[in-house]
Amino acid sequence: MARKNDSFYFDGFKQSADYACQAAHLLSDVMHTFDPAQLRERMDDMHRIEQAADEVRHRMLDELVTAFITPFDREDIAELSHILDNVTDSIEGVLDRMYYDNVTVMREDALQMADMVVRACERIAALVGELPQFKRSKTLRELVFDINTIETDADHVFIEAMRTLHTSCDDPMQVLAWHDVYRHLEQCADDCEHVADTVDSIVMKNS
Repeated sequence: MARKNDSFYFDGFKQSADYACQAAHLLSDVMHTFDPAQLRERMDDMHRIEQAADEVRHRMLDELVTAFITPFDREDIAELSHILDNVTDSIEGVLDRMYYDNVTVMREDALQMADMVVRACERIAALVGELPQFKRSKTLRELVFDINTIETDADHVFIEAMRTLHTSCDDPMQVLAWHDVYRHLEQCADDCEHVADTVDSIVMKNS
């Protein structure tokens, strides 16, 4: 059982993961019900989630400066807080790029990648939920493996999506736009894997 004063950090990690999930679900909803005319409004919704996630991270770092006891190394707490926030930032970045690259029609393989990001974020939420009892968790390693697998699968979809884009799209502006969007969807999956690997490293150091 985590010490009582540890709960602040574990709660912060959970809140950060929850905001990443909210961002992922919002992105997926925007893409599955794609309407270019609504993108600007949905960007505002996304930015509110991103700002709330930033506030959680700032509170954790402010507390970390003066904390006497922490559940594990301060550097690891700061790093995990940072990379959890990166997930939400990257998801927001996908939506931003669809807007300023003037994406007008959704592509099926982009929906696949967005759904993968949702699944990875849901597993991140479950993963950080296991942190308070990581020494006796029966599912933590499985969740790390699941996230790593999703990232690998997303890489494969990314490669095929880029191949299809460059061999079937005749509009050079749309090629440039989707190159940007696909790359940032892949970055979301990479950031999710970074969370999983960081949690795995923290657990190994403290077991």
